[in-house]
Amino acid sequence: MSTPILVTGGTGNIGRHTVPLLRAEGREVRILSRHPRTDEPGVQYLQGDTVKGTGLERALEGVDTVLHLAGGAKGDDVAARNLVAAARSARVKHLVLISVVGADRMPIGYFRMKAAAEKSFENSGVPFTVLRVAQLHDFALPMVKVLSKMRLAPRGLRFESVGVQEVAERLAELTLGDPAGRVADLAGPQVREVAEMVRAYDRGRGRVHRLLPIRLPGAIGRAYRAGENLAADTATRGTTTWEEFLAHRDPQPASVA
Repeated sequence: MSTPILVTGGTGNIGRHTVPLLRAEGREVRILSRHPRTDEPGVQYLQGDTVKGTGLERALEGVDTVLHLAGGAKGDDVAARNLVAAARSARVKHLVLISVVGADRMPIGYFRMKAAAEKSFENSGVPFTVLRVAQLHDFALPMVKVLSKMRLAPRGLRFESVGVQEVAERLAELTLGDPAGRVADLAGPQVREVAEMVRAYDRGRGRVHRLLPIRLPGAIGRAYRAGENLAADTATRGTTTWEEFLAHRDPQPASVA
């Protein structure tokens, strides 16, 4: 009988896509959640918080593999340290971490936290796998909506957003496999100027806006213009384009003749 896989952040966007894939392979899943939830067939929910370090000892009982998806605007570095310490004590055999492309290059607090989380996994003494992922289509959409409303397009701002299902499939594959260290980044099929992404969003709504180009200032602007947030040529590429995501996410009603 296989041991359960612990998934932190299993109720989030990526977790909701990844957990069913693990279950489809016959694995029992244990989800650590900040809020109490009712168990489901093959899925056990335990209450805990990786940032506060609560509930980890109980959640890790009898667990060999941990998929760490929990994250937020603050505390990812702290959460990783807490999880690593608890996993080491519980003699976990495989830690899997989702990180972000450019974690060690972008001068932004979120990226720095992710880089620190990676270091915690790498230095843990526990066999690990780290997957850096480009921005999800889902996460790019709110930004594109704001830029469309404001009719702005920062010059040199590029993304290679990727579909969440493709991310989930890769995470499930890595979680069910052997520890592999830092694996190839996962990014979308296209590197797109943000202006192109806004125009595609507008076209789907039958709108044409003239976008005002602006320049992002400071070190952050320079990093984006240099493409420090983009994956290397060795990255694995998803297949779902930005336009395909938009058509599936928010299909527009057909016009009536």
